[in-house]
Amino acid sequence: MRGGSTIKDPNPAKLNPFVFYPAAGMILLILLFSVLTPELADESFQSVQSAIIANGSWFYVLAVAAILITVLYLGFSRYGSIKLGPDHASPDYTRITWFSMLFSAGMGIGLMFFGVAEPVMHFLAPPVGEPATVEAAREAMKITFFHWGLHAWAIYAVVALILAFFAYRHNLPLTLRSALYPMIGERIYGPIGHVVDIFAVIGTLFGVATSLGYGVAQVNAGLNYLFELPVGTMPQVLLIVGITGLAVVSVTTGLDKGIRRLSELNMLLAVLLLLFVLFSGSTVFLLQAYVQNTGAYLSDIVDKTFNLFAYEKTDWIGGWTVFYWGWWLSWAPFVGLFIARVSRGRTIREFVMGVLLVPTGFTLMWMTFFGNSAIDLILNQGVASLAEMVQEDVAIALFAFLEQFPASSFLSLLATLMVVVFFVTSSDSGSMVVDMLCSNGRNDTALWQRVFWASSEGVVAIVLLLAGGLGALQTMAIASALPFTIVLLIATYGLIKALSIDVHKRDSLQNSQLSTASMGAKNWRERLQTIMDFPSQEVGQRFLKTVAIPAFREVSEELRNRQLDVELNQSREDRISLKVIHGDEVDFMYEIRLRAHVRPAFVQPDQEADPDKLSDEKLYYRAEVHLGEGGQDYDVLGWSREAVIGDIIDQYHKHMHFLHVLR
Repeated sequence: MRGGSTIKDPNPAKLNPFVFYPAAGMILLILLFSVLTPELADESFQSVQSAIIANGSWFYVLAVAAILITVLYLGFSRYGSIKLGPDHASPDYTRITWFSMLFSAGMGIGLMFFGVAEPVMHFLAPPVGEPATVEAAREAMKITFFHWGLHAWAIYAVVALILAFFAYRHNLPLTLRSALYPMIGERIYGPIGHVVDIFAVIGTLFGVATSLGYGVAQVNAGLNYLFELPVGTMPQVLLIVGITGLAVVSVTTGLDKGIRRLSELNMLLAVLLLLFVLFSGSTVFLLQAYVQNTGAYLSDIVDKTFNLFAYEKTDWIGGWTVFYWGWWLSWAPFVGLFIARVSRGRTIREFVMGVLLVPTGFTLMWMTFFGNSAIDLILNQGVASLAEMVQEDVAIALFAFLEQFPASSFLSLLATLMVVVFFVTSSDSGSMVVDMLCSNGRNDTALWQRVFWASSEGVVAIVLLLAGGLGALQTMAIASALPFTIVLLIATYGLIKALSIDVHKRDSLQNSQLSTASMGAKNWRERLQTIMDFPSQEVGQRFLKTVAIPAFREVSEELRNRQLDVELNQSREDRISLKVIHGDEVDFMYEIRLRAHVRPAFVQPDQEADPDKLSDEKLYYRAEVHLGEGGQDYDVLGWSREAVIGDIIDQYHKHMHFLHVLR
């Protein structure tokens, strides 16, 4: 891999026709198959699902376990300090905004739909043991935690890690094909890469459309409770049209305005609803239950991770755990790419902590407060009607639960609004991801492309709803997760291999980088003057012209004399770079950039807070060294030409040592 070098895409056009048209065509064919022969489609998909459950459930379970172990290892090992981007990169979003976007894209609609329903269903029909007992209540919460906890977010995290690492650190396209780069190199730009992205487009579109089917059923149930709107196919079609229209409006505003603001709004609403349920119900019991459920989940996690019910002949594992693993895996290209898109600049450790632990903690809190409250109402407070309504229609479980609280109409309206917003953010982020997959990983595409995909998600959901094919396509999405899982495991191996190269490179740079500075100073007073000086932009540019550029030219000429392929780039006034091409091995890149900084307070006491609004007198400039891995946080402005040459040679020496370690 050419670490730090830009790998040119031979197809730089914004729309990649080799992905866009085949993906759109296959989606159309699948829709026609489902509409024209719904019974045959359902039978075909069900037979595929049955075969996978009977013969491949062990593979799903083992693969997801390996993914979780790998993500934890990457986050808490020496790899954790590597950034998803150049070494000098900083995150694009605040942590609160980042968490909100993760939550909304990852599981928003699912929590609203299953937060009450799943714990109650496990309580009434556990895999083993007597139903509707205290023991069944404990087991129901442990199972719910297991399905919605670390495993689900680990699947998202590993896909996002792979994509973000190769895209932001090695300048590959932000599409799924980049995950295969360690194995097939630049052939990712050929037919193999196209097939991978086509598969991701199809899985993403049907995954989002199926999720929208869940969401619109719940919105319909909420409006029926609030305004007696009839529950049926046509009202749900009209709801899909209306909410898809909102998603299109959100698409036109872009990521930073549309998805970001809606995600923050929904996170706020979710927290308010969660706190209301906590303080309106049995507060102490729910807090105790959360602690106990978490402990029980963590203590049983190994057993449940590998439990296939091999000795208890039951189809429960296929109906629940394997279903969930396949469902999370089928959503992984979509959610993983979206998480990668909003995670640039974070270290792997910060990424793992944020993606794996924070959303999981909130998800498990949600499941406890809603699920335990619902079970408590049925088991201890005699609200048998809640159990009957959940068994009759899962979509109304949340609203039947909220009926037991004061201001239930307002709460149901709030919950309906939240489902709508989750609906919009899922559609918006899904269309953004599909558009990037069809556009060589670029997000500066024409607006019509995002609008096309956002509209297509609504159309697909409507067609499937009218054809009665949501269940069949849901099964297809699960089945399609099987080949993706194989690709994902291969890509995970490639990620670890690439990370080990980065670690070796970083180790080779650990020697003192500033020792060369003393070579350019005649005595300690001159060194002190260099440290205390705060040069202007003019001084910095003069340094580049009179010292840095001649030093770069001298080194490049000598390297060329030694038969090396050298590129010298002086296309910008504020930087100069030297690149030594090493063929199939990692290239060497050394660059000096002029960067503006705010003068310290003891030099300029009355400065403004915003550097963008400061006058030149309140700024100073550093000539900072950048390598292929990013900024190295040291300044060479004021060094002599010999000192700059010495630093280039020092860094090249370290690079050659790094290549020696790799061989």
